[in-house]
Amino acid sequence: MWFKKSSEQTSPKAFRRQITEHVQEKLWLKILVALFLGAVFGYILSPDVAIMKNASAAQLSAWIAFPGYLFLRVLQMVVIPLVMASLILGIAGGDSASLVKKLSWRVIVYFMFTTTVAVSIGLLFGHMFEPGQMMNVEQASGMMQGYTPPPVNEALTDSSNIPKRIVGLIPKNPFASIASGDMLSIVIFAIFVGFALTAMSTLRSKPVLDLAHSVQDLCMVLVSWMIRLAPYAVFGLIVDAMVKLGVSSIVAMGLYVVTVLTGLLVMLIFYALIVTVLGMNPVQYFKNIREAQLIAFSTSSSAATMPVTMRVADEKLKVNPAVSGFTVPLGTTINMDGTALYQTIATIFLAQVFQIDLSAWDMMMVLTLAIAASVGTPGTPGVGIIVLATILISVGIPPEGIALILGVDRILDMCRTTINVTGDLTATIVMDRLLGKESLKHEE
Repeated sequence: MWFKKSSEQTSPKAFRRQITEHVQEKLWLKILVALFLGAVFGYILSPDVAIMKNASAAQLSAWIAFPGYLFLRVLQMVVIPLVMASLILGIAGGDSASLVKKLSWRVIVYFMFTTTVAVSIGLLFGHMFEPGQMMNVEQASGMMQGYTPPPVNEALTDSSNIPKRIVGLIPKNPFASIASGDMLSIVIFAIFVGFALTAMSTLRSKPVLDLAHSVQDLCMVLVSWMIRLAPYAVFGLIVDAMVKLGVSSIVAMGLYVVTVLTGLLVMLIFYALIVTVLGMNPVQYFKNIREAQLIAFSTSSSAATMPVTMRVADEKLKVNPAVSGFTVPLGTTINMDGTALYQTIATIFLAQVFQIDLSAWDMMMVLTLAIAASVGTPGTPGVGIIVLATILISVGIPPEGIALILGVDRILDMCRTTINVTGDLTATIVMDRLLGKESLKHEE
């Protein structure tokens, strides 16, 4: 009896059940309370209130954010093995190979469609609100003094030898890609391995699949440990963000912030329409995914949120694990709707500040680069700024203008990451429903 109980506790179902129990303990409510308390406490320590010196407040907030740093670090630690194991199992596990073959091209088309919608919303709201008209060039020049723009990704703007760049996506050394954290190369390598396993005999492929199962379960155990720390992590990260950000910087860029947030809200409504068309209750849908959204908001990292996103897809949305195991890791790597929308509005905002008229060709360039950049943008905090510099240069806008939006970038990064994760989960639902009877039956 003891052996049977011990064996049950170490089974994959037991791991998932442990995580589900944490969720059932109103984890989302604890995180929401932590967000509110973190914002209040962070405001008290921020330069807007100045109850203590900035250096002392920064040092205190760093210690308060320690659980958050630990939480992020562990989740980031498991992302690469979890992505590889999930993709391999999603493609080669069980009878899912034929399912993934039908899924692969459909999910790519869907990602391109939603990213195009996001960029179009950004173009529309950027021209409708005209947030850059509130600031003149003289004000902008004063705010940009001493700022050095981030490095530019010249590969995105170089139109020569495109076939060679496409081939360059395939990693020459997978281990070097793993060491450097190049997620797109890792995803491509895992997809190759998964399809190669489907061409092998069961006897030959079984050891690799067993290893992938063990790695996936190991990662989920670590996630189940870290999920207990989530409310404390969220509290600390929000305090740290408020101390660094302050409220005054948000107020100063009010119209720009409102424009971006309105665009992101419309994108959220777009997702609600998609799930409604699928016959789901959008209120219930957002209720089911709120924990992944809250983690994404507090960490500003869709990659760090990915383990939670996968668990929500499997446990809350009841998606076929073969579908979520393929769609979520791929979406975390190439599906960045919120980031694409933000970069579009930011580009239009800075063009208006510098009084640069963007032609129809420039708008097409922004659309193309925003979509292309979303494919290779790592799901980590702050990377969108580097991609934005590339887009700005391509349409003749001084990249130094990024200094104008840096003060509010963190809060907008939190919001657009939430949209990115919501987009991944919506895509997973769409693919699961689209395949319908072709999907495998869920485990009992």
